[in-house]
Amino acid sequence: MSGSAGAFWTPDALGPQDGRTVLVTGANSGLGFHVATELARRGADVLLACRDAGRGAAAVERLRADVADSGVKASAEVLALDVADLSSVRRAAAEVADRCASVDVLVNNAGVMAPPFGRTADGFELQVGTNHLGHFALTGLLLPLLLAGEGARVVSVASVAHRFGRLDRQGYLSEGSYSRWHAYGQSKLSNLLFGLELQRRAAAAGAPLVSTVAHPGLSDTNLWKATPLAPEVPVGGALGRALGRLVGHPPAQGAWPLLRAAGDPDARGGEYFGPGGFGGWKGFPVLERASAAAYDTSDAAWLWARSVEWTGVGFEELAAR
Repeated sequence: MSGSAGAFWTPDALGPQDGRTVLVTGANSGLGFHVATELARRGADVLLACRDAGRGAAAVERLRADVADSGVKASAEVLALDVADLSSVRRAAAEVADRCASVDVLVNNAGVMAPPFGRTADGFELQVGTNHLGHFALTGLLLPLLLAGEGARVVSVASVAHRFGRLDRQGYLSEGSYSRWHAYGQSKLSNLLFGLELQRRAAAAGAPLVSTVAHPGLSDTNLWKATPLAPEVPVGGALGRALGRLVGHPPAQGAWPLLRAAGDPDARGGEYFGPGGFGGWKGFPVLERASAAAYDTSDAAWLWARSVEWTGVGFEELAAR
């Protein structure tokens, strides 16, 4: 078992984060907000990457107030970023390069869950475009900053839903038909395939980069808003959020596996963290084993190649080492 606190790991085990620059996507609420808050509380310089600048500014003020209660003056700023728009991803990456000498932790957290069919600004199916392709591009564009230090971390946020996902090479972008839950499961499987493949490529290149994956279990977050529990049962967010409260845990604790993946000094590249309770729905964060599909290196290589083709981001720094 990774980590000094074993099966009872909490954010108290993180230790000081002074001098570390952290970027968290989707940080204005839910899991991302709590990840950013806990790392800022321990001294990290945090960038809250948010699609809505107003909500991002409000989140920064809320974060600073929460951290001030601990006697700490938080270092936190907003970064405008819409991961569903590759032009926004490129602008954000360029802005980070102007503002920071390096990035020590990148938490790829922003996402959507089972919406009606839609497309990103670049024409990709909304879920794989937002949950996977936008983060793939962001990671590649920030790679020089991630490699500027020693032992930077990239955390890809997956879900227990990856277990019903499968990689559909013929219809990955929902070209023929659309099932919102199939697309969601495929996007979360893609997060795992990407996170594990990134670690393989970093290791092969001798790059000082650690790529981990985490999932929050079942948590009462904004993802449940207007999300049906099944394609045939159009139950809105109220029941989903009630289910999260009943058998899951609040977002503050749902963020713990992400925090462990981001900050546990004993975590290793390629590890996958999630709640240790029944079904992986709640509990203390532990080292987990993902579905067999997540470790399919052929699918991972296919997805990597297609992602480079679709985003135009090639991770050249790894190939050149």
